[in-house]
Amino acid sequence: MIKLTLVKSTIGCNKKQLATAEALGLRKIGDTTEQPDNSATLGKIRVLEHLLCVEKEVTA
Repeated sequence: MIKLTLVKSTIGCNKKQLATAEALGLRKIGDTTEQPDNSATLGKIRVLEHLLCVEKEVTA
């Protein structure tokens, strides 16, 4: 799982970035969500990498 936190505002972002943030469940600064570690999620992170803090959770 990957833990994503929105650390910067989406004001001024284009429609694609806003839709991606909404799809990840991130609406306000400080919102955190856990997403599966797969290629679809990594593509979404790539679109919003300048707005996110990404933490990879290690499961033993």
